[in-house]
Amino acid sequence: MRVEVIRRGLEFLLEFIVVVLLVLLAVMVVFGVVYRTLGDPLTWYDEVASVMLAWLTYYGAALAALKRAHIGCPGLVNGFPPAARVAAALFSKFCVISFFAVLAWYGWLVLDLLAGDTLVSVEVPVEVTQSVIPIGAALFVLAELLVLPEVLRDARAGKPVTCEPMPAEVAQ
Repeated sequence: MRVEVIRRGLEFLLEFIVVVLLVLLAVMVVFGVVYRTLGDPLTWYDEVASVMLAWLTYYGAALAALKRAHIGCPGLVNGFPPAARVAAALFSKFCVISFFAVLAWYGWLVLDLLAGDTLVSVEVPVEVTQSVIPIGAALFVLAELLVLPEVLRDARAGKPVTCEPMPAEVAQ
């Protein structure tokens, strides 16, 4: 029950972050187009929009993982006999979590290398813009760990492992 509370809280937080980033990015794109059309392009637009798109991608990926809607290969796991699905699901989660743990670790190490650098067009430290890599990767790992009990429950029950949790009425 506690995992579900944490999961819902994280889901709400990630949804909020993703919506705010999406709205800000949309507004920025509109302003960028308007200013460019008026012959007075914004000097910082391209760089900041690229950073915001990266942030949207990382936080959106963590949200998708939490909703079991991220890219996966459930057909591969479902191809195993029901008894082997648990092992296959565990191996799958192990691979994904390991990859994102390494990404978080090296993303954190890279932040030290970027110390002192700023974006070209605005005085924003590159450490701030690139912090999304270790933070987003850590959130992805957390999301995978939070959905792991549900994935294992489905695998143990012999249910097909899906990318998205089945609605309660379908699962019964």
